[in-house]
Amino acid sequence: MPKPTFFRLPKEKQDTLIQAAKKEFSRAPLHESSVANIVKEACIPRGSFYQYFEDKEDLFYYLLRLLSRKSKEQFISTLQKKGGDLFAAFTEVFQFAIQDIRNQENANFFKNAFSNMNYKTENTLAENFFEEDLKKQDLALLRSVNTKKLNINNERELQDMITILEAVTFHNLVQAFARELTAEEALDHYLAQMELLKKGLYREPSPAISGKK
Repeated sequence: MPKPTFFRLPKEKQDTLIQAAKKEFSRAPLHESSVANIVKEACIPRGSFYQYFEDKEDLFYYLLRLLSRKSKEQFISTLQKKGGDLFAAFTEVFQFAIQDIRNQENANFFKNAFSNMNYKTENTLAENFFEEDLKKQDLALLRSVNTKKLNINNERELQDMITILEAVTFHNLVQAFARELTAEEALDHYLAQMELLKKGLYREPSPAISGKK
């Protein structure tokens, strides 16, 4: 996370540094990126950089966290627009994300992030919806879900269901990028998996069959 001095910067200067970082991490993966390029693009002294962040990795994961939070805000907005339909909201956000990660501005950044995926990168991009410091968003999310359409009994099961759908969505995004699927192919794979989750994966034996000896 950034040091306190970063948050004391005017918003315009924060944004300039973040955009410079995104440009550099689009040019090269994290391990090949250069602090020198970031500070040059942001027009700040190299010494100032280390007043704001521990190192380039600190800045990289902060940028990922910002993207994750933005995605969460978009998801809540979409969920409300869809009348609380969880599956419809995830599907629309997936379709948008497929286009977003491939546009000219974002393609190289996500290519580098996905190509050098590790646990920390994946965990940050697929940030769990229920972190302690995001409680206001979490409440907005939970209250927006139409639970009448879901086979759940309590809030804990709702949180678990959202976490599962989030994991399936993120996995399909990474696979679409890694396998260079078209948007249509990616959506077909995703919808097939979502349909399985809707139906349920376990078939209870009928009483007649289970009662046989």
